[in-house]
Amino acid sequence: MKKFVLKDKEIKNIYKIFKPELTPKRMLEMGVFGGSYFGLNIKEFPSLWFKNVKISKTFDVNLNRFKIKAGLSRQHWIEKGWIFKKDPLGWFQWYCRYSMGRRIQHIDIIQIKRWKNFRRHVTAIEKNCEMGNLDCRKRQRQAILQWAYNPYR
Repeated sequence: MKKFVLKDKEIKNIYKIFKPELTPKRMLEMGVFGGSYFGLNIKEFPSLWFKNVKISKTFDVNLNRFKIKAGLSRQHWIEKGWIFKKDPLGWFQWYCRYSMGRRIQHIDIIQIKRWKNFRRHVTAIEKNCEMGNLDCRKRQRQAILQWAYNPYR
């Protein structure tokens, strides 16, 4: 894992830039990860998050908001070094725990930078799609939803 050495001011700024557009609860309600991100193991998280959510033991593309598979395989995440021991399921698990108040500075820095870099997909939708045309770039819309960006642009 790459070590980041930041000054106190830079650390404060990294937390200031993290302004997700959607909460984990809202993401789950909208339909992410084929309903199977956590499998059926959801006890760690507030039950309210799952009140209006369809979950599945295995991936079901019909549970995604745009009925399309988006994202890379878990194996790819592992090969890229994006999986950390503290959050073995990846970015969304980190985000859920972060939103519940957990802070692990060196992991937070990496995950917030990854989230910020994903904004390029939001820009691509805004540049190439007519406002409100949800059939335009459905895969990218599903992907940005899975990174807490609002896909209804």
